[in-house]
Amino acid sequence: MLTARAPETAGRSPGQLMWLRFRRDRTGVASAVVVIIFFLVAISAPIISWLYGKDPYILYGQDGPGLLNDYGYPVLPNGGVSADFWFGVEPGLGRDVFTQLVYGIRTSLLIAVTATALTTVIGIVLGIVAGYAGGRTDYAIGRVIDVVLSFPSVLFIIAFMPVVENLMVRPDEETPVWLRAVTLVIALTVFGWAGLARLLRGQVLSLREREFVDAARVTGASSARIVFRELLPNLWTPILIQSTLLLPALVTSEAALSFLGIGMIEPIPDWGRMFLRGTEVYQDDITYLIFPGAALLIFVIAFNLLGDSVRDAFDPKIKH
Repeated sequence: MLTARAPETAGRSPGQLMWLRFRRDRTGVASAVVVIIFFLVAISAPIISWLYGKDPYILYGQDGPGLLNDYGYPVLPNGGVSADFWFGVEPGLGRDVFTQLVYGIRTSLLIAVTATALTTVIGIVLGIVAGYAGGRTDYAIGRVIDVVLSFPSVLFIIAFMPVVENLMVRPDEETPVWLRAVTLVIALTVFGWAGLARLLRGQVLSLREREFVDAARVTGASSARIVFRELLPNLWTPILIQSTLLLPALVTSEAALSFLGIGMIEPIPDWGRMFLRGTEVYQDDITYLIFPGAALLIFVIAFNLLGDSVRDAFDPKIKH
């Protein structure tokens, strides 16, 4: 006698079901592997540089003969790609492109991850407070959200960065690297939290009228207990999805700001500065522009696909 086979999803928690759906998504798994590789490269940049035997700050083309011609361009074809310089050498200064790219990944991800974490925390706090408190609090936070979302963020950051430097750095001093990094994180955070806050506000407005919240109020639960025990567990899905989609957006924003000259400064390796230099020499050395462009394109596509897969794993009812 044949017995009916129990469904594979029987007896599983929501987290286990999400993980099961995610593992079945080959695109999501492949994207996750690519993203993990990028993070491992960023974390292991000093080790990779040591094993490779090159440093992103040394001017190899100027210190060693036969790498750059009289015009400052690599002597060897394809941007000077060789067994010694895997991705070639930088035109002009002659720095190693591979280590520049590895440390550039480290710089961009460090700034973007920090800004994403701060943005998520601020968005969670203000979104939940606005939705749960309601009334004047909701109105005030809602107006702030509207202003932030309608503000021309790029123009403001372009104008804001020189003002900060003039206030913090004397004319005869160089701008500290930490000041640029901190200012970038603050600027990206200020203009990044509003979207998540608005989304969570709408979710909380709906959840606070549900029966389980009313039951918690009847039992005498405090507002803090209701928020942390009843509301927040039901908000992790949109929080995780939005954070996953926010990180690549902040990576490209950081690169764009550095490309415009208001991000990270020399000699710190950075994707945006590599793009800027690449646009200056692409007619004579297109190879230098290809490597950072391909790396950024792969990272952004992989992270966006990962965000879509995470969203589908959390909510399989979503139709494309």
